[in-house]
Amino acid sequence: MRIALLAPLPPEKNGIADYANHFKLALEQLGVTVLTPLSGVEGSSAAIKRAIGTFDWHSVDLVHGELGGGRLGEFLALRELHKAYPALPLTATVHDPERMVWRRERLPFPLQLMERLPSPLPQAAVVLADPLTLREERQVAAGLTRLITLTRLGAECLSQRMRLAAGKVAVINHANLAIAPAPLPPLDTLRLLYFGFIYRGKGIEDLLQALADMFRQAPELRGRVRLTLAGGTAAEMAFGAGGNYLDQLHSQIADLDLADAIDWRLNLPADEIAATIQAHHVMMLPYRESKKLGLLGRQRGTSGALSWAAACGRGAITSNARAFAEEVASGNGATYPQGDVAALCAQLLRLARTPTLARDWAERAGEIGRERLWPSTAQQFRQLFKQAIMGGPHGA
Repeated sequence: MRIALLAPLPPEKNGIADYANHFKLALEQLGVTVLTPLSGVEGSSAAIKRAIGTFDWHSVDLVHGELGGGRLGEFLALRELHKAYPALPLTATVHDPERMVWRRERLPFPLQLMERLPSPLPQAAVVLADPLTLREERQVAAGLTRLITLTRLGAECLSQRMRLAAGKVAVINHANLAIAPAPLPPLDTLRLLYFGFIYRGKGIEDLLQALADMFRQAPELRGRVRLTLAGGTAAEMAFGAGGNYLDQLHSQIADLDLADAIDWRLNLPADEIAATIQAHHVMMLPYRESKKLGLLGRQRGTSGALSWAAACGRGAITSNARAFAEEVASGNGATYPQGDVAALCAQLLRLARTPTLARDWAERAGEIGRERLWPSTAQQFRQLFKQAIMGGPHGA
């Protein structure tokens, strides 16, 4: 089997690039030839059309795209390939359902004029153009042979929003690497970990406030609970209209008198991720859903960080954003309503006062991690691709 993969890949620093890299390697280990004909191509219609014309698409059995993360290039490529090669099987993993891309490459005139005006007019223009965006997404979705999401909730929401036939969206859970198990650290000091890219919208401010509130309510826990903020930073994420986000976090930590309870591991090297996670008891994912995106739809994907938690045998406390509640519903963690600092504080107090919960969550997380290893996940994808190529169940 020969497939063309449309996806970001390292050295790009984002979760989908990491996912696509592991996906590619796992398929290759099963004997699948994975080509990346559009790698490095600018994500514009003009550049993609030129690049499509330089590759022999008859030389592959199927094209698979990774859609999400605010990128447009892979979506535009699938659109153009369906027009040029209607018999070519096309599949895609949609990382941010219930939408595929959330925005158009270009706004129609006269909404283009609003892009140059002060906020919130550019955002308003995107909302006004959304019916056009949604129509285009539905057209592309209808032209795909099969779509894949990482959660059941994501599949349900995507199918409904894209008006897809029953069974056209498959669920293949986020896979993870095989990580050797490690025992929990001693429970005398509870070690919490935020892991992921560090930028606005991840709810880190809520987590810091909840930690400070916990210490105020239970001062005896100070010195017995520590939080590590670990993960990647990038200039376009850490710096923006709101100023330097990392400086703002440091200021909040100082204002809340938390400096003695916080550790930092910025730009964590890949080969230290597993050991860092396993040096902690529980992962914290306090995400908030974007109010701006909420005008366009609901994000019902999952998180690569949660996949790492399972791989490393660690439970998680998450907000109910995205499809996190589904991901920690089987005894591997707990959730709280996003943005509800009091509820997050209550979960922290519960864990701190009953630290054996971390042991129970870790045991279940380890089971999930073993169920979702990349080799078995790649087998599921290869079977789905085989059906799509042969026009079998749910095929073209």
